[in-house]
Amino acid sequence: MSTLEIRDLHVSVETKEGPKPILRGVDLTIASGETHAIMGPNGSGKSTLAYSLVGHPKYQITSGTVLLDGEDVLAMSVDERARAGMFLAMQYPVEVPGVSVSNFLRTAKTAIDGQAPALRTWVKDMRTAMEQLRMDPTFAERSVNEGFSGGEKKRHEILQMELLKPKFAILDETDSGLDVDALRVVSEGVNRVRSGGEVGVMLITHYTRILRYITPDFVHVFVDGRIAEEGGPELAERLENEGYDRFLTGASA
Repeated sequence: MSTLEIRDLHVSVETKEGPKPILRGVDLTIASGETHAIMGPNGSGKSTLAYSLVGHPKYQITSGTVLLDGEDVLAMSVDERARAGMFLAMQYPVEVPGVSVSNFLRTAKTAIDGQAPALRTWVKDMRTAMEQLRMDPTFAERSVNEGFSGGEKKRHEILQMELLKPKFAILDETDSGLDVDALRVVSEGVNRVRSGGEVGVMLITHYTRILRYITPDFVHVFVDGRIAEEGGPELAERLENEGYDRFLTGASA
């Protein structure tokens, strides 16, 4: 069992007017096998939390702690966080021309494990994962995300998660831009990873539609850089019916 502990996290971003506070004291604990849905309106700090955890240089941690099994995540470089078990599925995955998907994934797996996976086993595992995600096998030899559709990029993110087997997976609006079929396939991939009970998942989303396929254990509502309310799956259903108005009214009062 692994645990990711976030305590009183404050984060700012640099603007022309100077540092702008985004996160204003976030407390959150995620354990192996748990799925936490992070919901909230635009600008509430959800993606800032994701990118701060993995070490994006744009975001400045002004106070607070993040511990992964007792180790100080904030003292780690980006690659050290990845090797420690942190994984981010990006909202807008980047293209890497000239690097094939197969080489990219095997290199990443080697860096994380400290040794290259056995080629025969790796090829089999990769082929199986791609079939389950309904990805054309030829994608393995294409450059990373180059010319991929939005749905293909998101499937590739889940392919990475399935093969790299992180301790904690942060999924930043994985449902954005997906049609209903792609949403179902991506959700099935996430559920396969969850089924082993070894991965903690932070699922960031505006909408409840992905939660029809991926049932969270906990739901946290972000408003103005803080967690305004927490609950179980029933909280997501309430948000579907009521929206975020009651939180925004309270925040502006």
